[in-house]
Amino acid sequence: MADRRVLKSAALISACTTVSRALGLVRNILMASLFGTSLVASAFVVAFRIPNLFRRLFGEGALSAAFVPVFTEVLEKEGRAAAWRLGTAVLTLMAVILSVIVILVVGGVSVVTETVSLGQKADAVLPLLGIMFPYMLCICLVALCMAMLNSFRHFFLPAATPILLNVVWIFVLIVICPQLGESPEERIVGVAWGIVVAGVIQLAVQVPLLRRYGMPWHLTWNWREAKVRRVLTLLVPAALGMGVIQFNVLLDSLLALWAGGWAPAALSYAELLIYLPLGVVATALGTVLLPTFSKQATREEPEALLSTLGLSLRAIAFVMIPATVGLMVLAEPIVQLLFERGEFDALSTTRTARAVLFYAPGLIVFSLYKMLVPVLYALQDTKTPVRLAVRVVFLNLGLNILFVTTWPVEFKHAGLALATVIASTVNCLLLGRVIQRRLGSPGWTRAASCAGRAAVAAVGMGAAVWAGHRFLAARCATGSLLLDRGLAVVVSMGLGGATYLLLSALLNRSEIRAFVAARRRR
Repeated sequence: MADRRVLKSAALISACTTVSRALGLVRNILMASLFGTSLVASAFVVAFRIPNLFRRLFGEGALSAAFVPVFTEVLEKEGRAAAWRLGTAVLTLMAVILSVIVILVVGGVSVVTETVSLGQKADAVLPLLGIMFPYMLCICLVALCMAMLNSFRHFFLPAATPILLNVVWIFVLIVICPQLGESPEERIVGVAWGIVVAGVIQLAVQVPLLRRYGMPWHLTWNWREAKVRRVLTLLVPAALGMGVIQFNVLLDSLLALWAGGWAPAALSYAELLIYLPLGVVATALGTVLLPTFSKQATREEPEALLSTLGLSLRAIAFVMIPATVGLMVLAEPIVQLLFERGEFDALSTTRTARAVLFYAPGLIVFSLYKMLVPVLYALQDTKTPVRLAVRVVFLNLGLNILFVTTWPVEFKHAGLALATVIASTVNCLLLGRVIQRRLGSPGWTRAASCAGRAAVAAVGMGAAVWAGHRFLAARCATGSLLLDRGLAVVVSMGLGGATYLLLSALLNRSEIRAFVAARRRR
């Protein structure tokens, strides 16, 4: 029953994430048309990444890992009143800490921008950072609210919340930006302010539903309470580990900016194509798994936990392996179809497609990471992922420096993508070994067998996609270049999907039955 609930909840989150990612795709198409891979676009990418790194650190990352298991345990054993005392205390504490950080950063940026010039690239980034950094406060509190709702097994609103960001962003690009002037520098400022407005809206919509689950209006200042200290005890090592990881992510962006004013933007468009399938499947499963694993760990049900993990690993293999192959085969045609218009020219397409090609294998390992880490977090072990993360970060940093200093200029950003994939692969291997030692096998052999059969089917699918696109690209002549490109990509993808399902019907029948059964159950 737990496995079925996980798949049903993941399907709900997946549906919301699909809508959000689709809107995100529209948003990025508009961004590409207006700003291309210019320095202005790259400056926005770098500036926006900094508050997002804090979100992953204090919101969706370390704080959720420390908070959800304790909140779930209190909810299970002591009831809602005790859980809300803990939740409001942590919410108050985080609001105060993050507000101080926002004031310091925005003030510091304002002083620097008004007194000195740090060069063309830095001067393009810092003003946008000063505008957008308060978004960090809103989105981190949003992430904590979402974690509370997930602990009550309510997944719809948290999954739908990111849609609001994309809606506001698209509105700003279509309606507001044309009123701000003709230059990209003027228009990008409007986009930056739109991000902050979206953060406020995302936070506001959480409140009514939290109230329905019993959250009191007043904030709680009881920060010395034992359970709050317990959350903080779990938070510190997780935050240190996530801090090292997120610093490395920021360093990736800065190295990309050093490699070329166009590189962060090209990597950002490539990441969009990676995170579309990743968000639809892996993020959905990962969101459901942490509270599910936490409940199973609280009830001391290791067999159920391993069974749920095994099912998730097979689901990821079945979906992400063909997605990886398809994205590698169609990297340049997809980028060309989606983005090549306006300020996004053929050179931007080539640069972005190269990044996609090297990022694509990360679909598999990034997904595995989202399955494995929640197991240790559910056991309230935040130290082990930290130790492993530190080792991997140094590996990633070394590979980054190696690739960015030795590869040709036009491939330096692709080297950064490859370094991330290699380091993530090593991290997953280390996490899997720890879980094996601590709990036993979740069915590695069965998962590997499923992955092997999915890979065979994906190779056949890749051949069909390549041949289909090559045939169609040479023969589509509707009179519209966009329509010709769209037909070639969409039809070849449909051919590939049909091929994969046909081969999987022969090779992976059990996984198909599991997905169909989960969809039919209410």
